[in-house]
Amino acid sequence: QVQLVESGGGLVQAGGSLRLSCVASGGTFSSYVMGWFRQAPGKEREFVAATSWSGERTYYPDSVKGRFTISRDNAKNTVYLQMNSLKPEDAAVYYCAARLSWLVVSTPSGYDYWGQGTQITVSS
Repeated sequence: QVQLVESGGGLVQAGGSLRLSCVASGGTFSSYVMGWFRQAPGKEREFVAATSWSGERTYYPDSVKGRFTISRDNAKNTVYLQMNSLKPEDAAVYYCAARLSWLVVSTPSGYDYWGQGTQITVSS
């Protein structure tokens, strides 16, 4: 069983930055595709970023491309999400997720384990 614990959420002004962290335990972290998703009230869970096993390949939707950066440190069993130039529409609960496969996907159903989520609030 893989456990994921996010941290780093909070309140930030529009245009500001935050870095989220997600620490994994209970499995072989370097064998997981890792992703970040977000969910705002009344909306579906949305893909934000994903990274391959090694971290060499990263994927983003257009809504965050150029502003968000996903990275991982396999030695620390940790994946990060650096968020810059935050906008009010980025406000949501952010989740990290692990996928037990080499293939990176952007659909929530493709991920096997989820963290509890961390709230991001962006004031305008």
